[in-house]
Amino acid sequence: MDKYIINGGPVLKGEVSISGSKNASLPIMAASLLTSEDITLNNVPDLSDIRMMINLLETLGKKIEFSGHSMLIRELSNEPYEALYDVVRKMRASIAVMGPLLARRGKARISLPGGCVIGPRPIDLHIRGMKALGTEITIQHGYIWAQAEELTGKKINLLGNNGPSVLGTENVMMAATLAKGITVIEGAACEPEIEDLAKFLISIGAEIKGAGSSIIEIKGVEGLGGGPYSIIPDRIETGTFIAAAGITGGDITIKNANVAHLDSIIEFFSKAGIEFEIKSMNEFRVRGINIKPVEVETMPYPYFPTDLQAQLMALVSVSDGRSIITEKIFPDRFMHAAELNRMGAEIKVDGSIAVIKGVKRLSGTSVMASDLRAGAGLVVAALSARGESEVLRIYHIDRGYENLESKMINLGADIKRVPQ
Repeated sequence: MDKYIINGGPVLKGEVSISGSKNASLPIMAASLLTSEDITLNNVPDLSDIRMMINLLETLGKKIEFSGHSMLIRELSNEPYEALYDVVRKMRASIAVMGPLLARRGKARISLPGGCVIGPRPIDLHIRGMKALGTEITIQHGYIWAQAEELTGKKINLLGNNGPSVLGTENVMMAATLAKGITVIEGAACEPEIEDLAKFLISIGAEIKGAGSSIIEIKGVEGLGGGPYSIIPDRIETGTFIAAAGITGGDITIKNANVAHLDSIIEFFSKAGIEFEIKSMNEFRVRGINIKPVEVETMPYPYFPTDLQAQLMALVSVSDGRSIITEKIFPDRFMHAAELNRMGAEIKVDGSIAVIKGVKRLSGTSVMASDLRAGAGLVVAALSARGESEVLRIYHIDRGYENLESKMINLGADIKRVPQ
């Protein structure tokens, strides 16, 4: 287990290249279970979550070669159908194999998933969708047992109490590609990662319309093929570097991003005092000038993402004024607030609302990452804090950021990874 030692103060300057999207890569990897043909994925980030998905797929009959952000997926067997607890408990995205297994192998036995501790994340929408397609499902001893002789297309509403489910939409969409007839998903999530999954599936022979909107139509086909596909850039990593530039008063050029996916991110970070210069649809410059307070609600795409809430909170903790952040996706996702307060922030949490009174500067101390994005927020805070900070349990950060410390060092940060 490692930790970060960060000496705050250096102004970040230079260029940084964004890695491929974790949240796009994982379901696309799971979708390889829909075909016996070879799949080559490019721009895949080298993350612990990616390595865990490789492990899971290999227990399900795939052989995977991964090097230099390129991944070759081949099939050795179409018989395994069990995703065991030892693998699934470490990563919530493992549930994404359920749809492909049902569609092609007719059955799936999957451990209830794990992942970050950021509040309740039920799988009821996954189950609702699979049942609507004709699946029999029981849950016993911590496992989901699902089987279906044949999946049949149907109109399905996947809107939940906290909005649409990204993984739920992806799971049902994958299952429907090989179902009989037409499936219409209403209340679908609209994230770019869903659109990327749809584009991948279409590239290997699926018939899908409407991905990226709240209504997706899938016409089932007899089988799917193979081929190459390149993963989109990671918009959450992009936002994290925007926050890092802002809090240090930095001047960073961000490359290999996708500006089309950043509208709400650019909007709210601009309100927080960060200047943007868009050079192309893949490159832009950000400068931290004078951090200002903001009021923001996290909501499903295209609104401000919950996965950047902690990084924005760290940024506005040193603004000149009072900010209000309302968390509408995961109301309990404020565990980082207490850690930021240990650094001298003034944050009060009341249910799903956090009120942040800006201070002039944070102070370095020991803090602990409770989840992936909370860890990123603490790193952002430590970059500008006075003195030395120690960020513990950075294995959470390794789940979603590729070579974060190397990228930060190249921008001038004083950060190093050491054994905890």
